Amino acid sequence: MRDEIQTGTIYLEDLEVGLKRSLRKVITDRDIELFAEVSTDHNPVHLDQAYAEGTMFKGRIAHGMLTAGLISAVIGEQLPGHGTIYLAQSLKFMAPVRPGDEVLAEVSVLAIDEKRRRVTLETQCSVGDTVVLKGEAQVLAPSRN
Repeated sequence: MRDEIQTGTIYLEDLEVGLKRSLRKVITDRDIELFAEVSTDHNPVHLDQAYAEGTMFKGRIAHGMLTAGLISAVIGEQLPGHGTIYLAQSLKFMAPVRPGDEVLAEVSVLAIDEKRRRVTLETQCSVGDTVVLKGEAQVLAPSRN
């Protein structure tokens, strides 16, 4: 199941507090392997089932920053979208994401500073009813001016 994704740009002048966008993605073994390769984070809790079973997670988990990357995808592709510049992101990891989990990444507008072109966004990822990551982002939104 995939949500229809709206890509492009929502310009600063068209943003409103409460505006929300999201995407869904099933995290695969290949996603985890590719993220390990790109990031050079080869922690065995992500890659080695036997090792991971002996940890507090009792099995393999995805990299937290892989999950956080889904927030970046929503911001860069949908809200505000193309041309957005990330300024800051706070993250609180609440629960693990496992291979095969479907993650819902959601971003909503909390505040808009039109003069400075800055937008504060609430960011959250969940698996089913479980919030796995939450935070807040500050971005420089694209403007028509």
